Amino acid sequence: MTDTGIPAPEGPSAIIDTDYEIGQDNITTNIGPFGLDIHNPVFMISGLMIVAFVLLTLAFQEEAGAIFLAMRDWLTATFDWFFLTSANIFVVLCLFLIVSPYGRVRIGGKEATPDYSYSGWFAMLFAAGMGIGLMFYGVSEPISHFSSSFADDAGTPESWAPLGGAPGDAVTARHLGMAATIFHWGLHPWAIYAVVALALAIFAYNKGLPLTMRSVFYPVFGERVWGWPGHVIDILAVLATLFGLATSLGFGAEQANAGLNHIFGIPVSEVSKVVLIVAITGVALTSVVAGLDAGVKRLSEINMVLAALLLAFVLIVGPTMAIVSGFFTNLYEYARYLPELANPFGRADDNFRDGWTAFYWAWWISWSPFVGMFIARVSRGRTVREFIVCVLLIPSLVSVFWMTAFGGTAISQIVNDGYQAVVDAPLELKLFSMLEALPLQQITSFIAIVLVIVFFVTSSDSGSLVIDTITAGGKVDAPTPQRVFWASFEGIVAIALLLGGGLGALQAMAVSTGFPFTIVLLLACYAILKGLASEPR
Repeated sequence: MTDTGIPAPEGPSAIIDTDYEIGQDNITTNIGPFGLDIHNPVFMISGLMIVAFVLLTLAFQEEAGAIFLAMRDWLTATFDWFFLTSANIFVVLCLFLIVSPYGRVRIGGKEATPDYSYSGWFAMLFAAGMGIGLMFYGVSEPISHFSSSFADDAGTPESWAPLGGAPGDAVTARHLGMAATIFHWGLHPWAIYAVVALALAIFAYNKGLPLTMRSVFYPVFGERVWGWPGHVIDILAVLATLFGLATSLGFGAEQANAGLNHIFGIPVSEVSKVVLIVAITGVALTSVVAGLDAGVKRLSEINMVLAALLLAFVLIVGPTMAIVSGFFTNLYEYARYLPELANPFGRADDNFRDGWTAFYWAWWISWSPFVGMFIARVSRGRTVREFIVCVLLIPSLVSVFWMTAFGGTAISQIVNDGYQAVVDAPLELKLFSMLEALPLQQITSFIAIVLVIVFFVTSSDSGSLVIDTITAGGKVDAPTPQRVFWASFEGIVAIALLLGGGLGALQAMAVSTGFPFTIVLLLACYAILKGLASEPR
């Protein structure tokens, strides 16, 4: 360890031809008030920016809501081609690394061995692939795309269909709906995560640099990475992660409130959502204080069991054979429609491309420092080839199966049983409407609420740890009060955005922070190739 508390470099570092200590004055950590070990200026600037954002949003709620919505619409309509093209580049890079000689590079150096068995590693990748998003969109998105693609004989306006309407054809509408859903939860988002995770892993474990986003850009900026170029990158990573998490926490609060109203009659209101966020953030803070092993790990294990039980229940009491066969059919339809869906200038309508895909890619990109750092920390000892294959395929297949089970069941209820409640329900209630048509709906709906809440807690815990690592200059053992600070502000930002524009405001901030960070990830693609080129294979 250096006297700054940042790990000294170790292992091969051929691309780093200057002394690592040069420029360290700009990345030192400092013991500040209340025992905080902060990395100036990243901690202070990002913290002050977030405090100012919260105060202004709460002070001018009506004006802020209008600004957020206008900003979201402008960014997604103007730069949808940029988000789609960038995500395609990330997928192409990952596929290239699988078949190229770079795939033989081992994370951590030639002699490194995996820290976890395949089963343990896959389980953690599975855990990273689950979240509030799958709970919120597992039913609502397939139904939305199915309904917009399926029309009566009079036809549906093409502007409301992913690839044009399918008048009177429920089979084609089902295929289009599931293909469009899988497109948003399959290879593209996991390629985004894989790029960030691989970049962090290579430069931390092979080059001996701190586990923070600025380290990835040493091949681009050289020693300047320890100065303001690096500060800007880390600040963008903090803001992107925080607003990405706040978006997910807002979705979680919306769905939990809707579920509690559905079961217990608790009113759906801004007050209820704020109380939910405050209460759940309090549980998250307790978990933060308890530590990773006693807090996050235990809650994650509980969530894994509950998610598996809920998935197994839907598989068994739902249309079992349709789910199993639909899994393979949906994969085929996804591959079939992928070129059209991923084409930035294709015939997918503007509502689908701007309202769904551009928002999703920005949301995934804003989450990428958080999920990428988690994946990097558990992947030492793997070759680049097995890393990419497993990070792309395992979570993608889990997501496909989840969407097939929940979304496919809801579509079967509509087509086979004429069940319209799931179509008419608002987005946050569609999961509970689908469960209502199955046995034991009170129990399963309650389990779903618990899942959303615990995902809320574990996301807040893990996210605060990642933000804290970035603002502490790459340290992974910074003082607990810092994680408490960030976990608290994740909840406060989610409240501010909900009050200042609802889900539209949440989406707007995910898009607005995801846009500049997309440029950061494109530069990271070059850095990955540069870093791998200097590694022994």
